[in-house]
Formats: sequence, C-alpha cells, structure tokens
Amino acid sequence: MPAVTVVITCYNYGHFLADCLESVLNQTFQGFEIILIDDGSTDHTADVAARYSGDPRLKYIRQANQGQARAKNRGIQNARGGLVAFLDADDLWESEKLEKQVALFGDDQVGVVYSRARYIDAHGADLNRAIESFGVHLTPRRGHVLPYMLFDNFVPFSSAMVRRDLLGQGFNEELKMAIDWEMWLYLSLDWKFDFVDESLITYRMGHSGQMSHNVDERFRCADGILEQFLKNHTHRLEKGFINDLFAHKYYLRWIYYFEREPSRAREFLKKAVGYKVDPLLIVKTLARRWLGPFRAKV
Repeated sequence: MPAVTVVITCYNYGHFLADCLESVLNQTFQGFEIILIDDGSTDHTADVAARYSGDPRLKYIRQANQGQARAKNRGIQNARGGLVAFLDADDLWESEKLEKQVALFGDDQVGVVYSRARYIDAHGADLNRAIESFGVHLTPRRGHVLPYMLFDNFVPFSSAMVRRDLLGQGFNEELKMAIDWEMWLYLSLDWKFDFVDESLITYRMGHSGQMSHNVDERFRCADGILEQFLKNHTHRLEKGFINDLFAHKYYLRWIYYFEREPSRAREFLKKAVGYKVDPLLIVKTLARRWLGPFRAKV
C-alpha cells in the first residue's frame, strides 16, 4: 500500500506530461502511486501516457472533459495512500519533494504541507521577482494560517500534500476556478499547515491553455468563496479583521485594472479607500507606476 498518492490531472498538456511524470518517478521517496487523470485531452496526452503503461506505479484514467475539479476528485476517489499530493501536468517537482514533505506529517495536527515554488514562463524564463512583487500576503505561513489564507492563497497548488481523510467529498465541482483556495480555507479552520522552506516545485505560468488567464472569472469565483465563508465563519475572526481584508482585496483589484480598465480601477480604489486602505500603499504604487518609465530611460 503506497504512503502517498500523487494525483496528476492533464488536459491537452501532452507536451509537458513526460517531464512532469519523470519528476515524480525519480523521487528519492519511492512509496507512492500515481493516478493520472486525462480530462478528455484532444492532443497526444494518451500517447505520452502509453509510454509508461508498463510501470506499476502509474494508473492512467481517461474521462470525457469535465473540468479540473471533477478530474482532481476522480484522482482522490482512486487514491490508496494516506497522503495525497497534487500536481498539474505542466509543473515539475524537485527530486526530494516527497521525502521532505512526508517528514512533516509527524505532527498529527498538521493537515497540509506545501513548499515554496520556482516560477517560470512558457519559455522557461524566471518569474520569481515578478511574483514576489505581489507582497507580504504571499509569504509562506505555518501553524494556524486562517487569517493569512483569507488575504491570499500562498500555497502553490502543485506543492500541496494533504491527509486523504481530510479531503472528504473533494473539491467544489460548482466552481470553475480557485477550487484549491476554498479547500485550504476550510481546512485551515481546524488543521495546521506546514511548509518546506525551499523551492521544491517548478510552476509554469502564462502559457496557452492555462485557466488563470481568465482573471474576471477568477475574481468572480473568489468573491463567491469569500462571501460564503464569511457568512458561516465570521465569528472565528478578530474584530476589525474584515475591514482590513476588504481594503486589501479592493486595493489589489485597483492595481490589476489600473492600466487595463482605468474607469473600473477607479471604482475599486474608491472601495479600498472606503475600507480605509493604508494611504501609503496607494502612494507607493503610484510612484512605482510613474517612476518606472523614467528609471528605464535613465
């Protein structure tokens, strides 16, 4: 019986899949099985998977396209390991990823273990500096992380390992996006999180087919998740926390739409100010925007 089930979901990522699989098969910790869910790919994903058909560690399941939540849940339903590690087919693991994370489950109050990530674009160029610019709310946290998780999802999905018994019915199949953030929020109510302070995964961003391109849909899903969560669990939060949370939320929306849709950005800025966002944040943001082109010329 494997200690860890690795759930890999793939939709038209056949060109990434072999490298992804190799990064798992070459782990220093070998007590795992792989459940590969092909969510109705129309590319050569099946051909790539067929190359590994002789490996007893891998179980390949093909289904009609049903979306990421159902694909991941299919993997969970087939899992035999006491721990489930998630990996998207366009990402990669470092060879010691499983070994270092399994060791942290010695604390029986820890429900989720993750790691830092190395971010790259479609061509392999480093994006870490750009990601770090999003600020303190993406800083990894350990212990009881609920207040921090509400501000932002700082768990890179392909780094996450979870006790299988905590996954219940799996991810919310009504959501198109942000399914992991919702899961982490509810787990952080009662379980501790821990992390390996190393970049144990390589996370690809910005390539074609990636769902995160649809930012408006991501915002819509995130708003629905937050609204429902606060409706049920506001009593678990300190007084004044909600105000800071919404100030931060609308401040980030303002930044995102600043150049894309200025009129929309102004509406978000008004909301952020209404929740008493730190004025210094606004000044610093505007300074970076205005001084950026000047610095480039100098």
